[in-house]
Amino acid sequence: MSEWHKSDWRAKPRVQMPDYTDPEALAEVEGRLSQFPPLVFAGEARRLRQHLGAASRGEAFLLQGGDCAEAFDQFSADAIRDTFKVMLQMAMVLTYGAKVPVIKVGRIAGQFAKPRSAPTEVIDGVELPSYRGDIINELAFTPEARIPDPGRMLQAYTQAAATLNLLRAFSTGGFADVHRVHAWTLGFTDDEKAAKYREMANRIQDTLDFMAAAGMTAETQHELGTVEFYTSHEALLLEYEEALTRLDSTSGKWLAGSGHMIWIGDRTRQPDGAHVEYARGVLNPVGLKCGPSMESDDLKRLMARLNPENEAGRLTLIARFGAGKVGDHLPRLLRTVESEGAKVTWVCDPMHGNVIKSSTGYKTRPFDAILREVQEFFAVHRAEGTIPGGVHFEMTGQDVTECTGGMRALGDENLSARYHTACDPRLNASQSLELAFLVAEELSSLRESRLQEAQSA
Repeated sequence: MSEWHKSDWRAKPRVQMPDYTDPEALAEVEGRLSQFPPLVFAGEARRLRQHLGAASRGEAFLLQGGDCAEAFDQFSADAIRDTFKVMLQMAMVLTYGAKVPVIKVGRIAGQFAKPRSAPTEVIDGVELPSYRGDIINELAFTPEARIPDPGRMLQAYTQAAATLNLLRAFSTGGFADVHRVHAWTLGFTDDEKAAKYREMANRIQDTLDFMAAAGMTAETQHELGTVEFYTSHEALLLEYEEALTRLDSTSGKWLAGSGHMIWIGDRTRQPDGAHVEYARGVLNPVGLKCGPSMESDDLKRLMARLNPENEAGRLTLIARFGAGKVGDHLPRLLRTVESEGAKVTWVCDPMHGNVIKSSTGYKTRPFDAILREVQEFFAVHRAEGTIPGGVHFEMTGQDVTECTGGMRALGDENLSARYHTACDPRLNASQSLELAFLVAEELSSLRESRLQEAQSA
C-alpha cells in the first residue's frame, strides 16, 4: 500500500457522486475537514477486523444495524439512545442463540449519503436532481434545496462527532449493563403477542441469575457493564472520506477516519471505479454489497483488489438478493469464494431486496419477506457447509410505522401514522427485537445440527 495515496480515486471513473458547482467552496470545506480530528482511531479499526475475522470462522456473529440515512433534522440524544438500546437487546438474544460473542456495529455517525436509482426525480411534472442524503443536499423539493452544498459535510462531521461521543459514554457508563439490558427484553416478552419468545427470555434470565449468584456482576466483572460498539457507513461521498483519511503512525497505513467500517454499495462496486480504488487503500474492515447482478468473475476481481493478502476480517460480503432469490444467487457466489480459498465474512442484508410499494403509496418492506430472506440465507449456508457470519438491518429504536407485519401486524393502512424515514423504510424497535429472537432460533438450530454432525463423524 506504500504506492497508494488517499486521492488516487480522483483519477478513476466516479458514479453516484454529486457535481459541486463551486470548486472553491468545495476546496475550502475539504481543507477544513482535513484539519479536524479523525472520528475513529486505527486501533479500534484493527480490533474490529479481528472480531470480523472470528465471525468468518463461526467464532463470533455480526449484528449491523441502524438508519437507512441519518438526517440532520431528526438528530437527538433520545434517538441515538433508543437505537443503541434495541441493538443491545438484539445482541443479547443473538448471543444466547449463537453461543458466541456478537459484534455490534451501528449504521450510525456517518450514514448521511445515499445512492439513487436515477439522477433526477419528477413530481407533478417538475423534474429536479434527486435527494442524495443530508450530507449532499436537502430533501425539500425545490431547485435551491437540491443543489449540492459542500458545507453540509461540516454539519455531518459535527453530528457524527456528537453521536460518537454519546455512544462511547453509553458503552462504558453503565447503560449497557447486561442485567439492565435483559430487563428491557423481559418487558418486551410481557406482551401477550410476544409470549412465544418468553421461554428463551426466561432461559437467559436463569443464566444471569446463576452468574449473579456466583458473584459475576457488573460490579465484580467490568465486562458485564460495558460493550464494544463500532460505527459504519457506506463510503459514498469520497471528498468527505478523503478529507478524514489519516496516516496511522503505528502501522504506516492509511485509516478511513470517518468510521470503523466502511462499505461499497451494489451500485458503486466497479472493480476499476473510484469507490473500490479508495476502499482498497485503507486499513479499515471493508464491506461489499453483493446483489443479483454480481458475477463470479467480478467477485474474484473485487476480492483480489480489496483483500490482496487474503486476511480474515478485512472483507465482509453483504448479500442482498430479495426473498425467494437467495437460492438463485448465493450458492454460486459461495462456491466462487471457496474455489479461491478467500477468507471473507458472509452477512445477510434482507432489507434492500424487499422494498415494495404499498397499496397506500408508501414504500415499505414486509416483515415476512425480511425473515424469509434470512431463513434462506441460513439454509443455503447449511447446504453448502459454509458459515453465516452476521445480519445487516435497517432499523431504528423509535416506534415508527414503516415496515408492515411483525407481531403487532402493521398493515398498509398503518404506514402513514409514523412514517418518518427520508429514504427507505426501517424496522421499528418491536420488529427488530422480534427478528432477533427468530434469528437466534436459526443460530441455535444451526449450532445443534453441526454439533450432531461432529459427533456422528
